[in-house]
Order: sequence, then structure tokens, then C-alpha cells
Amino acid sequence: MKSEIQTPPPVEVKTNSPASEPAAPELDLLLKDLAEQKDLHLRLAADFENFKRRSRQESETRAMAQKEAFIHELLPVIDNLERALASGAAAGSKQFHQGVEMTLLQLRHLLAQHGIETKEIAGEAFDPHQHEAVLQGSDPAKPDHVILEVMQRGYHRGAKVIRPAKVVVNNLPPAKQGAHAR
Repeated sequence: MKSEIQTPPPVEVKTNSPASEPAAPELDLLLKDLAEQKDLHLRLAADFENFKRRSRQESETRAMAQKEAFIHELLPVIDNLERALASGAAAGSKQFHQGVEMTLLQLRHLLAQHGIETKEIAGEAFDPHQHEAVLQGSDPAKPDHVILEVMQRGYHRGAKVIRPAKVVVNNLPPAKQGAHAR
């Protein structure tokens, strides 16, 4: 919202007396002062708009950082639920297994609503910007530097990595690399 102060048109004072002559310099001073005040007002209004914009951006950045901190704290809970499911269920704990599975699905859905995603990466090429190699394996049936196994899921929001996936990477000896490439 910019409000501009209109400069009033110059007022002509028509008198025949010589006493009105000193009024012209006084009028010029008043007009000059008015122009300075108008400039000051416009600068203050612009500064205030910039302040509001910066405050809004800082608030959004702070909220995003808090959200990401919460997500980082939530990911180990998801990891533990995944480990519980991977350990296998005893015959008598089928309902418990289903409860853990439903809880895990709800958490994944909640993360997806906030733009946090994960994907199956086994068999894909290793990317050090998105993955963290924790072990090396050797599987001659697969290409060199592909992900053999995911030890811990990675999560991302768009192109930003929230947590890199911890993976086992195929590392073939040089002689087997050439044979696989043929």
C-alpha cells in the first residue's frame, strides 16, 4: 500500500504591495520541506514493506526448519517399525504384526502429505549425493556400483535429501568389471 502525498499547486498571491515579496522565498522553503517529507514518507513506507516481507520469509524458513527437525526425529521410529516387520511374526502374533503394519502405513502416508518421499532403490546406480555406502558387496551377476541392498531407507522432499539411504554397493574386482561390460 503506497500512499503518495500530492504536491499542491503553487499558490499565486496577487498583491500590489512590496510586503508580499518576502512570501515567495518562504513559500519555496515550505514546498522544499514538503518534498523532503514526501520523500521521507515514501522511503519509510518502502522500508516497512521490505521489513514485512523479510519477516514473513524468516518465519516461513523457521517453520520449515522446525518441521524438518521433527521429521528427523520421526524417521528412527519408522525404521524401528520396519525392523519389527522384517523380523517376522510368530504364528500367535498376527494381529500385532497387522497393527505394526497399519501404524507404519499411517506414518508413511503422513510423511507423503508433507512432501517427504522414499523410493525403492535396490538395483539402481549408487549416487553419493543421495546414498551413503555402509558396506561393499560383490555380486558378479549385477553391474558394478549398483545398490545391492538397502540397510536404511532414505527420504527426500523434491530434490532435497532429508536423510540419505544407507546401502550396500556392488564393488566388483577390475577383471570381473570388464567381463560384465561385454
